[in-house]
This record gives sequence, C-alpha cells and structure tokens, in this order.
Amino acid sequence: QVQLVESGGGLVQAGGSLRLSCARSRSIFSIYAMGWYRQAPGKQRELVASITSGGNTNYADSVKGRFTISRDNAKNSVYLQMNNLKPEDTAVYYCAAANGVGRPPLDYWGQGTQVTVSS
Repeated sequence: QVQLVESGGGLVQAGGSLRLSCARSRSIFSIYAMGWYRQAPGKQRELVASITSGGNTNYADSVKGRFTISRDNAKNSVYLQMNNLKPEDTAVYYCAAANGVGRPPLDYWGQGTQVTVSS
C-alpha cells in the first residue's frame, strides 16, 4: 500500500512562511514525478507545483517567486517552501505522486494539510 503523509501546515500571518513536507512509503517514487496541489473552500483542486525525477519544476503563476518545491530521494520526501504567504493561499494542501515514468503526479494522494493565512 502506497502512502503519502503530509506535515507542516498551520496558521500564519500574511507575509509569513511555512514549509510543507511529504513522506512517501515506497522508495520507487524516487524516479517518478511528485507534486503539491491545493483546494480552497468552494474551489476546484489546483496544481501548485510539481517536480520530476530529474529535478525539473513547474509552478502555478500565482505562486511563482514565492514557493519552492524540492525533493530528497534519499529520504523519500518532497517539500514545499512557501514564503510571503497571502490570504488567498489559504487551502488544504495535498501531496501527490505519479506511479510511472512520464506520468503526471495524479496517481497517489496524501490526506492533506490545512494552511491558513490571516490578513
């Protein structure tokens, strides 16, 4: 059974920072894409950032320059550093993973972690 476990969410004031972590249960994910998505109340889930096995990254326009995705294959983990947070970043953040080479990170999901940014 594949598991993704997120941590690091919480309440922060606008302009503050948080670092989300996602630990995965299978080392095979070291060669597959990983990503972070978020879903705000009443809105669809959206991609925040993704990273390939080679380290290529992709970001939503709304977070470019503020968020950084990274991965540590030795620790089977992926991270999302979030700086200069805004109230509109408030959402449940989900870690996701692909189950094959070249696939987008949509196959496995964590349980989500709440991020709340106060103004």
